[in-house]
Amino acid sequence: MASQRSKRSRGGALVTGVLSIALVVAATGTAGADPAPDNPTSALEKLSDLSRKSEQTTEAMHNAQIDLDSKVAVQRDAEARHVADQGVLDAARAKVAQFQPAVDKLTAANYQGGRVNRLFAVMVSDSPQQLLDQMSALSVISADTAAQVGQFKEATDQAVAAEQASRESADAARSATEQAKSISDGLQRTQSDLQAQIAQVTQAFGALTNSERSSLSGSSFPPGVDAATILKSLVPGANNGAVQAAMTQIGKPYVWGATGPDGYDCSGLMVWAYKQIGKALPRSSQAQAASGIPVQKSELQPGDLVLFYSDASHVGMYVGNGNIVHASTFGVPVKVAPVDAYPFYGARRY
Repeated sequence: MASQRSKRSRGGALVTGVLSIALVVAATGTAGADPAPDNPTSALEKLSDLSRKSEQTTEAMHNAQIDLDSKVAVQRDAEARHVADQGVLDAARAKVAQFQPAVDKLTAANYQGGRVNRLFAVMVSDSPQQLLDQMSALSVISADTAAQVGQFKEATDQAVAAEQASRESADAARSATEQAKSISDGLQRTQSDLQAQIAQVTQAFGALTNSERSSLSGSSFPPGVDAATILKSLVPGANNGAVQAAMTQIGKPYVWGATGPDGYDCSGLMVWAYKQIGKALPRSSQAQAASGIPVQKSELQPGDLVLFYSDASHVGMYVGNGNIVHASTFGVPVKVAPVDAYPFYGARRY
């Protein structure tokens, strides 16, 4: 387990370092833009494509972390169960050992032709009183022996069952450990992929002109919409607080793997906003798409999460009047945009 925690710690440090480098590179690019490309539209399309891939990788990374956390929990439970099973097995074996001498003695007596029945007592008795004494003793010995044999058998059965349980829990712990390691290795690879993609995105962003960057970031609201009108239009609802929280983050930068308060990725903004009203959301957009209550697009209410693209790799929060608030991509701050600006996947209510 210490090894797993170490790996996760190193993975977290890697992502943190990558994000810091990305922001520094982006800031440097803004200060001194490279010469304008021949085709500005092409440059923005290239950046959009690279950013889209990095967002998919980011959400895949979150999914892998969720999976790893789950497998590590299973591993801990399996290991604890194995320790408990081993304790039961040790106790059962000790109980078998307790009755083993008596059973061995009885077995040896039978093997050597020992007689313990009443007829044998009559044959060896010298007087009626001796006969009564011997028969009484034989009855006690028989009862004690029967009890010991019964207890020995019970202890043996318990030991066999405990050994089987211990073997199964040991196998489960070993399997859980192997699965956790495999997922951890995959998470490390995903983080490496994201590092490379971040470098490509920031390089492409650095090649944009100031005009192109302004075009990319756009305005914080669609035409005819502003924060005041959105907040005034909210009807009483359980998740209005999440909407209000998300709206306060408009203008914050998109940052890969971030959950605020200084920057966000798409699912990170949802996690932060709902945390403000005491609700815990899954970390990835795909996990958010798999939880909650399904909602039809025509029945959206403020606070509902809206998922986009065929792989549910992007998410925003519905704020009413056909709009969402979301952290869309690198170079674009948190903003409000139309629901129909992206391919709709589904919606969930929490």
